[in-house]
Parts: sequence; structure tokens; C-alpha cells
Amino acid sequence: MANPQKNSPSKDEFSERLIGAVVPLGALRGSGSTGVGEFPDLVEFAGLCVKMGVGLIQLLPVNDTGYQSSPYFALTVFALHPLYLRIADLPEAGPFAAKIKALGERFDKDARFAFEPILKAKIGLLREIYAANKTEIAAKAGKGGGLGVWIEENPWVKEYAVFRRLKEINGERGWKEWSSHQQISAEEIESLWDDEKIKDEHLFWAWLQQALDAQFSRAAKAVSDMGILLEGDLPILINEDSADVWAHPEYFNRELSAGAPPDMYSPEGQRWGFPTYRWDVLEKNDYDWWRKRLKVAEKYYKAYRIDHVLGFFRIWTSSQHDNTSVLGWFNPYVPVTKKDLVTLNFDEGRIRWVTRPHIPTGELWDALRSNWGGSYTNGDIAAEADRAFTQALDRIGEEELWLFKDSITSEQDIIALNLHHAAQGYLVNVWHNRLFVEYEKGNYFPTWLYRNTRAYASLSETEKQALETLVEKHRADSEKIWEKQGQKLLAMLKESTSMLPCAEDLGAVPGCVPRVLAKLRILGLRVVRWHRDWKAEGEPYYPFEDYPELSVCTPAVHDSSTLREWWDKEAEQEVFSTFIGVPALPKIYNPGAAKIILHKIAAAASRYRVFQIQDLLHLSPRWYAGDSASERINVPGTLNEFNWTYRLPASIAGIAKDTDLLNAVRELADIKPAKKTKGKK
Repeated sequence: MANPQKNSPSKDEFSERLIGAVVPLGALRGSGSTGVGEFPDLVEFAGLCVKMGVGLIQLLPVNDTGYQSSPYFALTVFALHPLYLRIADLPEAGPFAAKIKALGERFDKDARFAFEPILKAKIGLLREIYAANKTEIAAKAGKGGGLGVWIEENPWVKEYAVFRRLKEINGERGWKEWSSHQQISAEEIESLWDDEKIKDEHLFWAWLQQALDAQFSRAAKAVSDMGILLEGDLPILINEDSADVWAHPEYFNRELSAGAPPDMYSPEGQRWGFPTYRWDVLEKNDYDWWRKRLKVAEKYYKAYRIDHVLGFFRIWTSSQHDNTSVLGWFNPYVPVTKKDLVTLNFDEGRIRWVTRPHIPTGELWDALRSNWGGSYTNGDIAAEADRAFTQALDRIGEEELWLFKDSITSEQDIIALNLHHAAQGYLVNVWHNRLFVEYEKGNYFPTWLYRNTRAYASLSETEKQALETLVEKHRADSEKIWEKQGQKLLAMLKESTSMLPCAEDLGAVPGCVPRVLAKLRILGLRVVRWHRDWKAEGEPYYPFEDYPELSVCTPAVHDSSTLREWWDKEAEQEVFSTFIGVPALPKIYNPGAAKIILHKIAAAASRYRVFQIQDLLHLSPRWYAGDSASERINVPGTLNEFNWTYRLPASIAGIAKDTDLLNAVRELADIKPAKKTKGKK
């Protein structure tokens, strides 16, 4: 149970076994919030956590994302989001009390918060307050003034303020679409910042950031003084449309997109659109950008979640000109070379066969006939086939085989031809049909789905075996590089801050990752529903007593369903019930089922057992929404006003009156770790 008498956690206190609550800041309904959670609400929520015995609060990212609701699309890794500012607490806010109250009344009854309308309303009101006080604020920004000193201590705010003003006057479009200043130097940014004609605009954004910093710092200190460990979330990647990428292009490879390889949930892989890092350039500057980023986070947090920690070892990379990541590769990677292929007795023709898609004439015709949609004539088919062959393909001699023209270098090039949808769909699919992708001249990477390709199927069993041996050798050689890089980068993170690192190590995890995390004593993540031995018969769950002590255990994450929705709609109920030894669990989730399942999870050997706030609320019958799907934070792969706008079903004060809930959560905090079965290693 959290101890209100504790001060800020020391490194020794990080070893304490804790129950945690995961909540988006915007979800909080505090006594003074205006339709969305704000930094001061953290103090009220921490008070509730103390009553429940919750010793850790984990937040989603709180950086400024502009009008993009996803917290993972930040405009910079340094600035805080104006959405979370408590306007009423500003020293200049007094004369605007009526408008602040009206703002709260307008939005506070919404079931989910209205991200863009609230943000626009807040920014509009903040501009009014600033305009009424800009003379005094400008004076404070002068030499020796409070705002001036703050700017000197936070020099990143100059890039941010200049970027924010330019983005605003360009209709919030990405910087690549601006009418000017698409490329800029440090000297030009400084010159714009100092321009007296637009100084007011820049100081507005600096004034906001100083206020946000002050409110978050006060709240974080109060949370720490209550004995609560506050954990932040640091996404590994940064949005291309950000002040950081705009002002420091040398740190990023903007021609490449980070993502994830294909899997059963995303057959085309995930292409996030974020540029990848130039780690060699960052290293020459002693990773100064990363170290500064961590120091800013350290002002508020005692622990932090390293989002997608696998990316520090190797990142799945694809072209920014593709719409999928099917043809991605791990970066870094020891490439397969032309010499390697020659050792497999592949001549030029065979190398071309395995590295470039081959299109049989009849296949394109069949695709048009099968996917045309509606009525058509043979003339229609012939005309569209001729357009596709002429614009996209070159014939191989007199064969009934075709290759893509050299001018076609990506999926977007195919789409730009504006072919019939049936031809376009077929050509995009066949674009992926190659065993190797040549990502640099003479250097190849085996495609993720290479065993499903036309070229692989044509190989003899002897050739397949030789090829598999080659691919495995390069994977093993690459893993040595991944381990070295991961060790170097994560060690840099650890030495740069006193915060406790907790890694999000989900996905296709190479063997070097757990070794490095254990060596550096970085906590990994175990999501119960996915923590199974997928290679064993029946895909059994790993026992809770076998979870590593250096880990964070959770039943759900912000991108997944809640535990309730999982149980009702997705879980193999009999399998899971048998696993936890309670075969008679109800088919429809209720507080009884919640208590049994959460108690089992709370007994995991992990140091921290954290639960989404929704999962904790389900211990009481008072907080069940009619539709479990409405309680989700985010549905990956969808863009809408629902995602990232979850709110608590009642005020924090109202929830605090539910003594049954408080007692039920407190029981979780008191559960001891399950003991290993006798004789079991």
C-alpha cells in the first residue's frame, strides 16, 4: 500500500512491489477540470490511489500533439500539451472567471472528451488572456524576468515557438506543405525568434509552456510526496511533422519509415510514417538530443516506459514511398550480397528471379476479369490490360513474363498511374512477391513473407535448404549487431537520468533483447493475454509465478480491449479458466469475475502489476458502461473522434465514495506473489 508519509522514491525504493493504475491524463474528471483532465487533477487522483493502496500511476504521453488526438504524434518531445493546462490557476485568469466557468459547463457532461473543440476553445481563451496581459508578460520575458529566466533554462522553446507560429499561419498543415521555411537553420530560427514584429506570437507559446511546466511540476511533486511513483511514457519515435525533425534533419532519415513487420493482426505490416534515427550522427553529438529529452522528463517522473524498446536494437524500416511495410527490413542488418547468391549457384537470371517480381501475362488478365466489378466487355478488359502493360511493365524478351519498369520504385508509383482498380490492386500485391528486396545497390534483405513467394516455391528442396541456411546465418550475424547497439543505447538512457526505465518489449523479440534488459536491470513488459508459449502444443499461458521479478505485468494496454471486453468477446474462456484454476468463471464479465482474474494477476511475480483504470473500476458494479467497447482508449488502425478521448465514468470525488471499490482494489495491493509449484524450476 502507498505510504502518504514517504518522500520521493530513491533508487532503493524502486525495488518495492507495487500495484499500479494506468490512466490517460485527459480521462481524469477533477473538481476543477474543464471537460478534460488537467495537470492539477493528478493530485486529486493520487489521493484516490492512496485510499486504494495503488502505489504507481502510469500516464500516456502528455506532449503537445497539436490537433492530433493521438499522444504518440507529438509536435516535439519537449513541450507539454496546452490541452492539460488549468486556465483558472493562471495568475492572469481572474477577470476571465465567468468564461472559464462557461467553458467547463459546455464540455463537462460529455461521456468522452471532445478533443478538438476543447482545445480550440482553450487556445482561444488563452489568447484573450494573453492579449490582455502581453505587456506584463513581455516584461517578464526580459532579462532577469521570470519568463526570461525560464526560456534561458529551456532553450528548446525557441524552436518550438517558431515552429508553432509557422504551423498556425499555414493552417496547421505539416511543414512540408508550408509556403516558406520548409528548410531552416539554427541561425534563421534565432532570427525569427528575435524578430520584434512577431515577438508577441512566440512569447505566447513560451508563456503557455512555462505555465504548463509549473502546473505539472507542482502536481508531480505532490504525487511524489504522497508516496506514489509517477511513471511517464517516452515514445521512441517522433512525428515527422514536428519541431525536432524540422529543426534537426541531420538526426533523422526522412526517406525511411519505421514500423512493424506483418503478423496475424496486420498482414501488410505496420507503417507508422515516423522517420528513423541516424544513430551515427546522434552518437557524434554524444546523444545530446536524447539526454536533454530525458532531463526534461525527469522533472516530472520517477519512472518511464520506453515505448517499443526493440527499436533501440533494430527497427523495422520501409520506404516512405510505400503505403505498407511488407517490403520492409530490419535496420541495422548484415545484408545478403550478390556474392552470397552466386555461392548458391544463382546466375544473373536467377538473381533477377528472386529479387524482382515477375508477372505472367495471363495473371493480369485474370485479375481484371475476376475483380472488375459490374459488367464489362472483352474490349474493356483488353484496353485496361494494354494500359497496365504499357505504363507499368516491360516484357522479358519473347516470354509471357513481365517486369516492372525501372521507373516504378514503390507502391505509390503504381498508384500514381491511375489504372483500373483491379489492375492496380493486382500490381500492388505482386509488387510484394519477391524473395529478396534490394534496399541498397547489391545488398538484399529476405522479405518477411519470402516463403510465400513465387520465387521460393520454384526452388528445389536442396536450394531451399541452402537458402534457409544463408538467411539464418545473416540473421544470427545481425543479432550480434543488434545486441551491441541495444546495449550501447539503453546504457546511455540509464546513465542520463535517475528515472527507473521500464521497457515495452512486445512484438517479434530477438533473443538479445531479454539478455540486455536483464544485464541493465531494465524491467520488461508481460501482457497476460499474450504471454504464452506460442510454439508449444496448445499455446499455454506462462504461470504467474514464473513471471520475472524485473517486469511489469498487465492484463491490457491502451491499444487493446479492456479486460472486460477481452473476456466477453475475444478470450478462449475455457482455456484461460483452466489456466487460472477456476473453471466455473461466469461467461459474462462481472465484479465477481473481475475479482478472481485480477487477484490471480496481482499474484504475479512481477515487481509492478499495473491495470488500466477501467479494469480496476470493474471491481464495482457501479462503473460498467452499457457497451464494453465504449470503455476502450484506442482502436489501432482507425482514425476517428473516439480514439484517445476516454473519460472516467464519474468524477474522482464520486468514485472515491465507492467504498466497495476502494476495499476491492486495496485487496489487490495486499496480495503476495504466488509461490512456485514444489519441484518446479
